[in-house]
Amino acid sequence: MRYLPLAEADRREMLRTVGANSVDDLFVDVPEAARLSGKIEGLADHASELSVERQLGTLARRNMVAGEVPFFIGCGAYKHHIPASVDHLIQRGEFLTSYTPYQPEIAQGTLQALFEFQTQVARLYGCDVANASMYDGSTACWEAISMARRVTRRGKAMVSAGLHPHYVSVAKTMAKFTGDTLDIALPQLTDGAPGDDMERLLGGIDRETSAVVVQYPNILGHITDLSELAARAHAAGALLIAVVTEPVALGLVRSPGEMGADIVVGEGQAIGVGLNFGGPYVGLFACKEKFVRQMPGRLCGETVDAEGKRGFVLTLSTREQHIRREKATSNICTNSGLCALAFSVHMTLLGEKGLRQLAELNHAKAILAAERLAQVPGVELVSGAFFNEFTLRLPKEARPVVRAMAERGVLGGVSLGRLFPGAEALQNGLVIVVTETVTDQDVEALAGALEEALA
Repeated sequence: MRYLPLAEADRREMLRTVGANSVDDLFVDVPEAARLSGKIEGLADHASELSVERQLGTLARRNMVAGEVPFFIGCGAYKHHIPASVDHLIQRGEFLTSYTPYQPEIAQGTLQALFEFQTQVARLYGCDVANASMYDGSTACWEAISMARRVTRRGKAMVSAGLHPHYVSVAKTMAKFTGDTLDIALPQLTDGAPGDDMERLLGGIDRETSAVVVQYPNILGHITDLSELAARAHAAGALLIAVVTEPVALGLVRSPGEMGADIVVGEGQAIGVGLNFGGPYVGLFACKEKFVRQMPGRLCGETVDAEGKRGFVLTLSTREQHIRREKATSNICTNSGLCALAFSVHMTLLGEKGLRQLAELNHAKAILAAERLAQVPGVELVSGAFFNEFTLRLPKEARPVVRAMAERGVLGGVSLGRLFPGAEALQNGLVIVVTETVTDQDVEALAGALEEALA
């Protein structure tokens, strides 16, 4: 990366151009309490490049690296093994530079890759059609709610208590501008169906409901049959939106589309895309064919050219750059092209058989881990069907327990108190994920660290 310094004369010219008296004028909208006053502690005014590299390296070593310790953190972002061939292929110049098809019919390779991606997502979700990806799972979830409003011409969405709170937060923010009403509840750590509120959802569906939004598996890891919910929603003229944050689960459990979901969205990070400190990720979006013209984003299609040769085209692009603003279904300005490619490459390497085997391995390891952790004194496994993620009820608040385990070199899950800070009934909940990257020694380390932290 080039370093391009500015002289004082350059700064004055830039400030004069934008009409500001000083650099501080550019930050007047930032609250005073959030501004840094004075110098950053420990950072020299100037240093050699070698000194800077050493200092940054020292700071970096203070981090706990996910790949170097027992790792059980999930809740929407998952650590899976990604073959080295995935990164090798997506970094080829043909892919890396063809980020987005602004002149789509010229970029045949990009279109074909996206077409294959769409096919894989549609089959994975059990839907008729999928788009060329979205930014991430949370924005895809909101776009599905917005799409349901356009389809049904209604504005009330019933939101499952098991939907990830970050997804709920995005939806609540966007609903402020659209006027949508979101009926939301908190999950419950109860026996039988943890985090589910099926009775509330079934009882709340009426002629004003645009959609029912449910996560599968949900935030606590529980798996619910969506068939009855789909039937009840359809009887009232509403849609069922299923949200999948762990796509590997669909190698083993029934797809939402098979159970009647009209729109299926979610996060594709678990396949082909690393954790990457929270991004960039890739949103997945699929639906029934009859709703395709209300689907946001892009859709690549297959055709033949004038000579009868196979070709690919940008079939549907519903944003305001391409059509009249009032006809646009979304302001999503592009797709996550490179992450979608990584997803597609990894999925192709796995194949249908490989995905099923990967899912079976995840589930088997999770069962063994859940049985082992349930033996820790005071720990209770919240019952219910799960895939590779499950919830424990601890005898004390989970947040300090998680910190204590981290001090022992174990990243031992996500506390529900972190996800739901205001919900007292959830403070003792701890969500654990076990993927194929977890070893038997890792599970023993987690069990030991948990027992010590609870002592």
